[in-house]
Parts: sequence; C-alpha cells; structure tokens
Amino acid sequence: MSAEGHSDGTVGKALDVLDMVASFGRPVRFVDLLSQSPYPKATLYRLLQTLTNQGMLQHESEMGTYALGVRLVRLAHSAWAQSSLAPIARPHIDRLARQTGETIHVAQLDRGHVLYVDKRSAAQTVEMFSQAGRVGPAYCTGVGKAMMAFLSPDALQNALNAQSYHPHTPTTLSSAEALVSELEQIRRDGHAFDREEHEPGIICCAVPILARGGSVLGALSLTAQTSKRSLDELSRLAPELKQVAAEIARDVENWRFPERNTEETTQ
Repeated sequence: MSAEGHSDGTVGKALDVLDMVASFGRPVRFVDLLSQSPYPKATLYRLLQTLTNQGMLQHESEMGTYALGVRLVRLAHSAWAQSSLAPIARPHIDRLARQTGETIHVAQLDRGHVLYVDKRSAAQTVEMFSQAGRVGPAYCTGVGKAMMAFLSPDALQNALNAQSYHPHTPTTLSSAEALVSELEQIRRDGHAFDREEHEPGIICCAVPILARGGSVLGALSLTAQTSKRSLDELSRLAPELKQVAAEIARDVENWRFPERNTEETTQ
C-alpha cells in the first residue's frame, strides 16, 4: 500500500504516526521517524505538527524529539474505564488471587494479539512479561489461545494470520496447523494452558470470558511458576476459573446493557 493511498485517509495516517512514535519506547527525532515512515517528508512533518497541536504528541524543541502526549494518557484512562474489562473484573480477580495465592491476569484481544488489561498478584510477586497495558502474542499464551478458540471462523482466520509463530521456548507452538489442533481441544475442554510456551518456568491455566451469545469478551488466567505448581494442579482450578469468568461476563452484561437486563428480569 502506498503512503498516500492509505485507506483511512488522514486519520489513518495520523494513527500510523502515533503507533510509530510509540514503537520507539522513548522520545524520537524526526530523522529517525522519517527513516521508518512510509510517508514523504512533508507529509510526515505535517502529521507530526497536527498531532502536537492537538496534544497527542509532545515536542521537545531543544532536543528536537517527539514523544506521546499527555492527552493520550487521559484518553487511555477513559478507554481503560469504559472499554476494558479491568474495572469490572477487579473485585473478582482480587478475590481469586487471595484464594489461590497465585497471579491472575485479565486480557482482551487486540487485532489478533493479547492486550493485558489487569494483573493482580498474590503476596509472592512473580516476575513475568505480562503487565497491565502490555501487548503479547496470542499463539503462545494461555489467555490468547483461550480467546482464539472461541472466535468466529472469520475472526479466527484473521487472528491466525496475525501470529508470528516465533519459537520463544522449546514448547512454543510454531505453526498455524499445530495451533488450530490445540484450539479444537481447548473448545472441548473450555480451558487452555501455557506450557512454558512464552517464558521458561511460567505456566498458566486460562479460560475465556464469553458473552451470553458466545462472543469473546476476554480471558482470565491463573499463572504460576513451575517450581511451585504443576499443570495438573492448575487444571484442578479450571472449574473455579470458569465460575469467576462467568461472574465477570454477567457483570459486564449488566453494566453495558442495564435496560435490557432490567426488562428481562421483569418479564
């Protein structure tokens, strides 16, 4: 696709630039952005100026760098409160973390990848990749596989196409065929495992959070270290995870569609 032929017009180009600035993980100079940009110099400069004027980017004139703006922080906070499962799920996963003594994650799918929206740890903190707000792979995480297993055929194909199948560990599923086979088993069992597929020494049991119509809202996982728990031990906690996932789904439904649920209870 050519830079000037972006299917979403100027808004799409501006969002591309925001993603590009964010990808550096630090303030970045114009010349570095230009080296990776699909847009001509004048177009990139104009987009950067507009985003800066709108508070979406912050420009440090002395250093000549661009960074994400504080307006994005406000928008991100609103998105977390309005669109993520985290605020609704938090009391449930707090309770689950206390009861099990393990780390609990809530995640949602974002264009075929896993977005961790909350993490509640037990007294013993486990150092791991998945922190709230981070994006991870779906094909080698319990939450990712739990969500993919219950997607519609078209959505599943899109998610499969988005995976890199990079072998993070010796147990990582390294092909779409192997992943599809496991997803079939996950649909039968109703829960998924991470068998040290993303990080050595880290395992988890995960379940999908499903709306009443079967659509995927997110996923819930219980994570442990192999030095403390086995997969068999985690599998025995799957019924408890499923119960909590159902409670979260119910609360999400009540929050999003209170009028409909009130009508149904009075019929």
